Amino acid sequence: MRQKKTRSAFEDLTARSILLTILGSILITVSSLYIALKMSALPWPTIFVAVLSMTLLKASGRISKRATSIHEMNITQTGMSGGAMVAGGIAFTVPALFIAGVYEPYDAAAMDLGTWLMPKFWPIFFVSLGGVIIGTVLCWIYRPRNVEDLELPYPIGAAAADTLEAGDEGGFKAFLLIISLAFSALFAVIRDVWGWIQTIYSSSIAFFPVSIYMSPLAIATGYIIGFAPACYWFVGALVGLIMQQAGAADVIMTAAVGLMVGAGVGIMINFFKTTFEENKKRREAEKSGKPVFRKNRSGLLLLIAGAAAFVITVVAGLSPLVSILAMIGVIFATAMSSVITGQTGINPMEIFGIIILLAIRLFVTVSHEHAIYIACLVAVACGYAGDAMNDYKTGYMLKTNPKSQFVTQLIGGFTGVLVGVPAFFLVIAQYGGVGAEVGLPAAQAHSVAAMVSGIGDPLIFSAALIAGMILYLLKIPSMIIGIGMILGLGMSTSIFIGGLIALVMSGFKSKKLDTGGNIIAAGLLGGEGITSTIIAIITMFQG
Repeated sequence: MRQKKTRSAFEDLTARSILLTILGSILITVSSLYIALKMSALPWPTIFVAVLSMTLLKASGRISKRATSIHEMNITQTGMSGGAMVAGGIAFTVPALFIAGVYEPYDAAAMDLGTWLMPKFWPIFFVSLGGVIIGTVLCWIYRPRNVEDLELPYPIGAAAADTLEAGDEGGFKAFLLIISLAFSALFAVIRDVWGWIQTIYSSSIAFFPVSIYMSPLAIATGYIIGFAPACYWFVGALVGLIMQQAGAADVIMTAAVGLMVGAGVGIMINFFKTTFEENKKRREAEKSGKPVFRKNRSGLLLLIAGAAAFVITVVAGLSPLVSILAMIGVIFATAMSSVITGQTGINPMEIFGIIILLAIRLFVTVSHEHAIYIACLVAVACGYAGDAMNDYKTGYMLKTNPKSQFVTQLIGGFTGVLVGVPAFFLVIAQYGGVGAEVGLPAAQAHSVAAMVSGIGDPLIFSAALIAGMILYLLKIPSMIIGIGMILGLGMSTSIFIGGLIALVMSGFKSKKLDTGGNIIAAGLLGGEGITSTIIAIITMFQG
C-alpha cells in the first residue's frame, strides 16, 4: 500500500529543527563514537533521538509559544541520528590503522599533539565526508523501492514511529530519558574522575574466574539487544576464556575474526537468496499484468554525488582508478545494507567494508593505508544507509515528507564528520592506542586489520569462517559470538546482566513498561558515552 498523502515538502523543516539537528548530532556522534570503541557495538540510537527531539522541541515550544508537530519531531530526529552511523563507520574501521601499525600511537612526552594529529585527520575526514555524500543520495534512491514498494519492515524505524506517536501524547518518556541520562553521566564521573568505583571487579568461584565491568552503558547495551543475543555474547567470552586457559590465547583473535567474517558471508548468501526470490516475483507480476516497481529517475543526482565523492576521495589520497572502483563498491554495498537492515534490523557495516576492499584488491594493488580508507568509506556509507532507511520508514508511517528528512539527514551527516573525526583521534590519543589492554577493544577494526595485514593461522581462520557462515545460516549470531571472544569476560558479563533484565521485564507483557525500559536504556547509553568522551578529551588536554 502506497502513501497517499504527504504534507508540502518543507512545511515542517524549521530553523529550530535544523539547529537542534546540528546540536543533537554533535551529542549523538560523540556518544556513539565512545560506545563503538569501548563496546565494539553500536545499538541503534533511533529511539533515543526520537525521544530527545520530542523533548527539546516541546520545551522550545513552551518557551517560544510556538507548537511543534510530530513531523517536525521526526525531521529533527532524522538528522540527529545521522552522526551516530558516521561515528560507527569510523570507529569500526579506522582503528585498524593503529592495529596494523600504519599509524603510531600518540606519545605526549615525545611529540606535539597537532603534529601527530593533522596528517591523520585530513585523509579520514575526506573519506568519511565522501561516504556521507554518496550514502545520502543512494538512500534517497533506494527509499521508494525498499520502503514503499517492497514495504520492508525496518523494525527500528517502525519502533521510532510508535515512540513518536505515543510520546506526542505526554511527557513521561522525556522524564525517564533525562533521569537516566543524568544517572549514567554521574556514574561515569564517579568512576572515571573521582575513582570511587573500580572499572572492573574480578574474582573467582572455585577454579572459574568471574569478572564484571562496572558500566551502565554495558548493561544498557545488553538490555537493548535482548536476552538471546546477550547470551551469545557471553558464550563468546566463555569460549575465549576456555581457549586462553587451554593455552590457545594466541589464536583467539584469528578464530573470532573468522567467525565474524563467516557471518558476513552468511549475510551475503541470504541477500542473494532474497534478491533472487524478489526478482522471480517481479517477473511473475510482469507476466500477469500487475503493477511492478516504479522506475527511479534520480540518475543525475547520483552522478553529481558520485562525482563529488570521487573528487573528495582522490584528495584523501586514493588513486583515480581505486576511487572509481570504490564508488562502484559503495553502490553495491549500500544496496545490500539497505535491504538487510530492512529485513533484520542488523547492519554489519564493517563487513561490507571488508568485502569491498578485498574485491578491489583483486583488480589493483592497494596499500594497507588505502585499503583501510576504502573500508572506512564503505562502512560510513553503509552505516548511513541503515540509519537513513530506518528514518524513511518512520517518515512513511507518519506521513512526513521525505524531502525534509533528506535535508536534515545530510546536515546531520556533515555535522557527524566535523565532530566525529577529531573526537576519534582525541580519544585514541588519550587512551594511548587501540586494544583491549588499553580499554578500547575495537573488535570490528581487528577484523579489518586482519583482512589487510594477514589472518594468522589460515587453517584456524578458514575453519572459523565456515563455522561462522553455517551458524549464521542456522540463525545463530556468530558475529556476536566473535565479538564476545574479543571483548572478554568483564564486559560480556555486564551485557549478559542487561539481557537478563530485559528477559525479566518482558515477562510483564506491558508495552508501556517495555517502551519505558528501552528509553531508560537509551539514556544510560547516551549519558555514559557523552560524559566519558568529554572526560577523556579534557584529561588529555590537561595532561
